[in-house]
Amino acid sequence: MERSEESSLAAPRSARTGWVTRGSGTPTRRDSKRSSALDQSTLRRMLSSLGDPPIQLELWDGAKVAPEQVPVQAGLLIHDRGALLKLAAHPEFQFGEMYSSGRIEVVGDLLRFLELVYQSLKRCSASGIPNRIANRIYRSRRNTVSRARDNIHHHYDIGNDFYRLWLDRQMVYTCAYFPRPDVSLEQAQTAKMDHVARKLWLQPGERVVEAGCGWGALALHLARHYGVKVLAFNISREQLAYARERARSEGLASQVEFVEGDYREIRGEFDAFVSVGMLEHVGTKHYHELGEVVQRSLTENGRGLIHSIGRDHPGTLNSWIGRRIFPGAHPPSLSEMSLIFEPFGFSVLDVENLRLHYARTLEHWLERYKAREEQVNEMFDQEFVRAWRLYLAGSIAAFRIGTMQLFQVLFTRSGCNQIPWTREHLYRD
Repeated sequence: MERSEESSLAAPRSARTGWVTRGSGTPTRRDSKRSSALDQSTLRRMLSSLGDPPIQLELWDGAKVAPEQVPVQAGLLIHDRGALLKLAAHPEFQFGEMYSSGRIEVVGDLLRFLELVYQSLKRCSASGIPNRIANRIYRSRRNTVSRARDNIHHHYDIGNDFYRLWLDRQMVYTCAYFPRPDVSLEQAQTAKMDHVARKLWLQPGERVVEAGCGWGALALHLARHYGVKVLAFNISREQLAYARERARSEGLASQVEFVEGDYREIRGEFDAFVSVGMLEHVGTKHYHELGEVVQRSLTENGRGLIHSIGRDHPGTLNSWIGRRIFPGAHPPSLSEMSLIFEPFGFSVLDVENLRLHYARTLEHWLERYKAREEQVNEMFDQEFVRAWRLYLAGSIAAFRIGTMQLFQVLFTRSGCNQIPWTREHLYRD
């Protein structure tokens, strides 16, 4: 776990340089060797490359570096020279690796530390040459059907029991919608499903196709509360087994069919197309294919909604998350998402950014996750526990400071006039 915020943050800095000091006493950290001038120089360059955020970096023998004339708010302890060199070579990827393995340790609050670093990087807008080169190495590959299956299994098929520990009762693993900031996670996830249904202007008896249905909550909610029939596609076997059992036990199997299949396998004609949390796994090279699927699937007056993590401008996912947590994932910008709509003449009716809603959703998830870390450790190991703690905390920080966005894009065929006149229907109780 993280060290106390009081530990070593108030240590004096060198009066001569304002940068490096060395702690007294016998080193007790993993690396028993004293740090060299080169180690300390590397530490200084590392802090500078981060934009000099108000954090303190400390080596295994007590040597420290911190920015001048600003109060230190958090810190990082590096336990060995190998970890220092890895961080210097590719900080974005190796921070996650070293944190998960316990070779580095956050001093103070993990979330606050990440926010300070992300804010500083956002201001200086420079990732550095080493990061850019390394990101090319770790960049996700093209998401073919077989590779997409492997990527999905890597993240979603690690066990329903794991996700049940910290998700809401319906196992919704996407951004919730908070009509008020103080509503519960369960209420906010239900509100999100209603928000999606109202945007799609669903009518009883209509047919809906869902691409990437998770554990089935949205499909079942639309069938039960809006009287539609849903054909839901997914390639996660663990999620499908759970969703099918829910449909049977809740008497909705005649209204909802869960299909083990990739979005490219969708066939038939539907009044509405919906995808919540799936686009991140598609990859921009396949957006034209997705547009073709939507084009052939929607009726003349059909509507579509895509809900996706995104960015303000094109960029790549954090390389550690892309390698260890979400392989093959890419959060698109709105300009990249337009590749789905523009070639096929779709008209975008509405774009809503729920960034702060996702930050709040993740706050709930992290709180629940941390309360169950002992059980997660029994299921996996301490490295897994630390990796997912970092993933959830890092995601909160990214949404809070605006590095990541959450887009809901509503669209229809060009010239479709059977749409609501105002947005009043979205906010009725």
